[in-house]
Amino acid sequence: MEIEVLGPLTVRRFGESIVPNAGKPRQILALLALRAGRVVPAPVLMEEIWGEDTPRSATTTLQTYILQLRRKIADALPPGARESAKDVLTTSFGGYALVSDDVRTDAQEFHRLVAQGGSALAAGDAGTASAVLRLGLQLWQGDALTGVPVGRVLGLEVLGLEEARMRALELRIEADLQLGRHADLVAELRVLAAQYPMNETFSAQLMLALYRSEGSWRALDEFRRLRRTLADELGVEPTPRLQRLHRAVLSGSAVLDHPDDRSAAGLDQLAG
Repeated sequence: MEIEVLGPLTVRRFGESIVPNAGKPRQILALLALRAGRVVPAPVLMEEIWGEDTPRSATTTLQTYILQLRRKIADALPPGARESAKDVLTTSFGGYALVSDDVRTDAQEFHRLVAQGGSALAAGDAGTASAVLRLGLQLWQGDALTGVPVGRVLGLEVLGLEEARMRALELRIEADLQLGRHADLVAELRVLAAQYPMNETFSAQLMLALYRSEGSWRALDEFRRLRRTLADELGVEPTPRLQRLHRAVLSGSAVLDHPDDRSAAGLDQLAG
């Protein structure tokens, strides 16, 4: 079974899509796909579909949606298949599970690659880290679960995926900074700083890339922008980490001039 959630929802069995057109069955399938191989309790599925407004007919209606999904699965099974739709979408312990011996999900592959890339970066292998993290990020085909109605439960799942995506991007840029690709990173980081104006990691990475490629005054401009944004939106100052970087830029600290210095790229041990 092939499952893709890092973009439009795709679930294929024997190459045939089992994704329904209707919104609520699509929500159910999305949650079952994200938790493939695990039982999702019926109350959790009901919470996703109806939130706090669960109707009295919820149990019967949920069973109807499950029946619709099983019909889609049955249509995808080849003639003479050993398994039935109930073997793929099982009922157990007061819930339902999407079960297959050969499940392949883009989310699992993404998390595997991010873990591998993060380990390589921690070990000082920035080249491998950058390459592996790029492979992981390339699995994304848009926002998670594009086109699927999202309730409270799926909303948390999507939030977790998007946060993991952001962290992977931060790690990949850090690896590229260690590889001395600062000039190539400036344009990308400017876009990211504009999209996420209060993200201090992107701002710090942009300051470092600007310092190394265009000079200290450009980096100081970015710090002033971030400081102004944080003050206007939250009434706070940049974190001590950013302030240390600011002081390092002002003083022209030598640690900023070494792309292969992990402490410089990580921005966690700057002097000052």
